[in-house]
Amino acid sequence: MTTANLPHDPTDWQDEREEWLDSVSGLVRTHGPRAASRILEEVSAHAGRLGVATGRRTPYLNTIPTEQWAAYPGDLALEQRIDAYLRWNAMAMVVRANKQHSGLGGHLSTYASTLTLWEVGFQHFFRGRGSAGDAVVPGDQVFFQGHASPGIYARAFLEGRLSAEQLDHFRREVAGAGQGLPSYPHPRSMAGFWEFPTVSLGIGPLHAVYQARFNRYLAARGLADTAAARVWCFVGDGEIDEPETLAAIRLAAREHLDNLVFVVNGNLQRLDGPVRGNSRVLDELEGIFAGAGWHVLKVLWGSRWTALFDAPGGEALLDRLEAMNDGDLQRLTILEPAELRETLFGGGGAALQALGASLTDADLAGLRRGGHDPRAVYGAYADAVAHRGEPTVVLAQTIKGFALGPNFEGRNATHQMKKMTPDQLRIFRDILAVPVTDAELADGLPPYLPLPAGSPELEYLHARRRGLGGSLPRRPLTPAVLPTQPGEAAFTQFDAGSGKRTVSTTVAHTRLLHSLMRDPEIGRRIVPIVPDEGRTFGYEPLYSEFGIYAPDGQLYTPVDAGMPLSYRESVDGQVLQEGITEAGGLAELTAAATAGHTWDTAVVPFFTYYSMFGFQRVGDLIWALADARGRGFLVGATAGRTTLAGEGLQHTDGSSQLAALAVPSCHAYDPAFAYETATIVRDGIRRMYDVGEECFYYLTVYNEDYVQPAKPADSGVPGVSVDEAIVAGLYRVAATEGDQLPQVRLLASGPAVRTAQQAAADLARDGIAAEVWSVTSWKALRDDALATERWSREHPDEPARVSYVRRVLGELPVPVVAVSDYVSALPDQLARFIDAPFVSLGTDGYGLSDTREELRAHFGVDADGIRATAAGVADRPTARPEQGLVA
Repeated sequence: MTTANLPHDPTDWQDEREEWLDSVSGLVRTHGPRAASRILEEVSAHAGRLGVATGRRTPYLNTIPTEQWAAYPGDLALEQRIDAYLRWNAMAMVVRANKQHSGLGGHLSTYASTLTLWEVGFQHFFRGRGSAGDAVVPGDQVFFQGHASPGIYARAFLEGRLSAEQLDHFRREVAGAGQGLPSYPHPRSMAGFWEFPTVSLGIGPLHAVYQARFNRYLAARGLADTAAARVWCFVGDGEIDEPETLAAIRLAAREHLDNLVFVVNGNLQRLDGPVRGNSRVLDELEGIFAGAGWHVLKVLWGSRWTALFDAPGGEALLDRLEAMNDGDLQRLTILEPAELRETLFGGGGAALQALGASLTDADLAGLRRGGHDPRAVYGAYADAVAHRGEPTVVLAQTIKGFALGPNFEGRNATHQMKKMTPDQLRIFRDILAVPVTDAELADGLPPYLPLPAGSPELEYLHARRRGLGGSLPRRPLTPAVLPTQPGEAAFTQFDAGSGKRTVSTTVAHTRLLHSLMRDPEIGRRIVPIVPDEGRTFGYEPLYSEFGIYAPDGQLYTPVDAGMPLSYRESVDGQVLQEGITEAGGLAELTAAATAGHTWDTAVVPFFTYYSMFGFQRVGDLIWALADARGRGFLVGATAGRTTLAGEGLQHTDGSSQLAALAVPSCHAYDPAFAYETATIVRDGIRRMYDVGEECFYYLTVYNEDYVQPAKPADSGVPGVSVDEAIVAGLYRVAATEGDQLPQVRLLASGPAVRTAQQAAADLARDGIAAEVWSVTSWKALRDDALATERWSREHPDEPARVSYVRRVLGELPVPVVAVSDYVSALPDQLARFIDAPFVSLGTDGYGLSDTREELRAHFGVDADGIRATAAGVADRPTARPEQGLVA
């Protein structure tokens, strides 16, 4: 029966209600409350599938009862000894670093809480990169909780992958001279080790979802066999408050990503205190994930707890725990035995008190949370990898600072604690029973402990990883390249210009993308990614011809069916249409941009989006793309502060090119014409997918329609071709008449080039000779100038080098007016590298809604504004004084 079939008058179904309640009572009497809970949970799930709204919270118990835990396949005694060494070495690394260099930082307590969650995975689930002949076979992709990175280093040390010297250079990458270890998972710093950046908080979970999705895309497109791969993402419970953490969980359920497992380390604490002191964060997460369509597994209590729940008085104990919020549960960790006994068992009836009296102080101390019981964790992981049709989340309750000693466990300050006194070190040693003497701890520098050669623990450690395909994390040092470069015709089609037709550079870019996708050799390796508004960017031909990727295909008839350009979804579609989520598109781009490492499969992604929603909105994700050594193209379409007529403050982009300056591996270009864009993309594909440079390109393109000119034959730079000059960042598009020396140079980018050309024509009528130069990349010019300056400074005994911009503009002190559709700080970056008077014009201030003409006049970057400024710096009177002088 569904809710739609129920009569509106409640008296009509009152009898049926009583029957249901009696049935539940009978279930409890016959099979007990836990069995009844399981049955009702399944009934609730079934009702939900029928469209019935149901409450999704379940009792504060493990989802899988103890008697249903999968049999543990490992040697628990050996694994416990290995765990002790891991805990010790992870601690020693951080403590030694801060003892020798106070304030260096690092974290002890996060790894202490998550070790069991990781080690059960390392010993029994995480598949490494095995080998088949000479080929590397990728295994699972594991996104590690970033603040627990010392634990991964500690494991690599036991495996022999890292040395004690490297551990002693934790957080000292410069002093380590290649041997230093970065603070968090940073592939940019440890190219052959870390695979995925997971700090800043929140970016790991978002990237994990899109990695799992992109794995399916690669398989659907026939580009890689990803069927056996699983994505594991470890996330802190406090991290869920970052918007990115939960941003894509509905996508994971909607696309049936059963290759994805989230493991939430529920230690109930964030950096400064409880995550949800007045409520329960794991209950909250259960509702969120279950409501989003995930398979939820709670691992709250270890086996000793669950044995108590089954004993006489156990139901009362569970009721008491059910009544506690997270602040109370956290406090249980720090209580002395007498107070803990009273808190859990006091004043609650004879059966509950008798249950408490049956436990010794040692028994109370041995009551572990579920995330510290390897058998409970194994049971959940086994269920997760067997589950089909939905992604799985494991909600594991742990204690922050577990086993570090009474001064660390569960304390609000535990996240910031980096040091241990000799007494604290001795307590920790005794807890772990590791072979360290008091003398070795007297100076406060705990020694590193390798597993003895030939020991059963070391043999077991290596045997388990061999059986799972090798060490992890591990990343190939060299990414895959394309089997061949695209044909020249895709690029040279723009050399002749557009004739009399007016075309925006945004549409020209999409036409280039369309041509690349048709390339017979590499076309299927082009990955177009777009959020909503793809039609604004001219994506309709891509939708209809190549299809939009949809794992379920198209289960409806689109409203534009039968039209030449219809909205077509398919299981092997090539376009990734992300909907309204720039963050999701960036995460998808990162998965594609790193496929050359992750899957040994080179693909060329193009993420096209509203430029204002790029560096400004998801700049942290762009930085993570750089950290991950991603290769691909970011295309900021409908760019600029004055070209997007009518849109106003929140949509007009006046700063993305300036923000791009800060990302070292980003090649940022602001082309004015279609042939420039084609030349830049061709160079990018060559550098990234032939040479193998681990960089990415940022292109800004515009929605302003104008006639696209033909590519000139001369760059204006002796010995440098036009293509070379476009890539280098500067070439001449308009020279002075005859042999006349310029009295002013106009440097411009994007649509400002055309405006500068108009200003130059006006200046010529005023008797002032002006050259116009297209700055395709302010960043390329600045990067080259900085590198040149530094080299000359560091090599004083050798002839100084000359930067490209100085070589191009020569030694003549011709005044320069530099203009773009961005803030004036962008061209300002070149001022000190040009030996001439220099004035920057830009769109400083907030964007406004109006026409292009009005906006350019308002910001002083129209032809009149450029002409007036140029006339002033050329020391010639202006012909139109009423316009004023901007200088």
